[in-house]
Amino acid sequence: MLEAIVRLGSFTRAAEELFLTQPTVSMQIKKLSDSIGAPLFHHVGRTVEPTDAGREVYGACRGILNGLANLETKLADLKGLRSGRLRLGVITTATYVAPEILGAFCQRYAGIDVSLNVTNRDQLFERLSAHDDDLYVMGQHHDLGYDVDAVPFASNPLVMIARADHPLVGSTRIPMRRLADENLLLREPGSGVRDAVLKHFTAAGVEPRVRMQLGSSEAIKHAILGGLGISALSLHTVRLESNGGRFAVLDVEGFPIRRRWHIVYSKTRELSLVAQTFRDFAIASEADIRAQLHEAMTALMRVSGLCPASDTDPQISARMLGAIEAGAEDFA
Repeated sequence: MLEAIVRLGSFTRAAEELFLTQPTVSMQIKKLSDSIGAPLFHHVGRTVEPTDAGREVYGACRGILNGLANLETKLADLKGLRSGRLRLGVITTATYVAPEILGAFCQRYAGIDVSLNVTNRDQLFERLSAHDDDLYVMGQHHDLGYDVDAVPFASNPLVMIARADHPLVGSTRIPMRRLADENLLLREPGSGVRDAVLKHFTAAGVEPRVRMQLGSSEAIKHAILGGLGISALSLHTVRLESNGGRFAVLDVEGFPIRRRWHIVYSKTRELSLVAQTFRDFAIASEADIRAQLHEAMTALMRVSGLCPASDTDPQISARMLGAIEAGAEDFA
């Protein structure tokens, strides 16, 4: 209970998560404070923060919870892969790749109980800090500030996407400065994709004209189809629609932006046999994921008139398709 209040910063939110009433939570915390002889929380605006005594109790709670989690890991390992649990934390944009891998994993290991927690980057970092999950799927990980291992398992190229009838579709070697005249659609602040795109524009000395900021890739795709602008999206996000003829990829200098998906986990906790097996399973899925991306990129290029089978400059095809192969040797 105390752990939930510290993590959520609210008695009410903790009560909702624990399926208790707020008075019950308050009463239990008061009893704990009385037994310790010191207040555990104080109000800061609309939130609550732990006192010095509260932080000490919270640290002890985390130690107990981590000990129980490690015990659960060791007991599950004794049973092999016939049973066990896998908790996977996934950044929002990874929902276009992680569930398929998880589904294939469950088909092979039917006795494993799995949970999939999808959230934004900031909340995913909080979950990692609190050891709420066994493994995490994310792109950018260098600014975590935690002692983690990060294993790449698939390419995640960012491509400039437009509606199929956009005036720039079919143009080759579009300079970045030309995009300053276009309406750019971006993810919300805090998005890793947004940060990568803006960094790319800044490096090219281009100030983008941001028309709209949206909270999901799905919303951006609908905005593109609505004629509201263009956007740099993960190729994974348009893979299922790539054969529909509604989206096209633009041949912009400096694109695709080469990125990777990573399996991330804390070095301070021992991975269970189930978590190790899923990590290795994801890495082994790289060839299938690469083939899917290759098919999607080829379909988008066909709509754009940039298909490798056409008379288009082969360097264009090599550059755009080559982003899918980026770092493939790291996934072996």
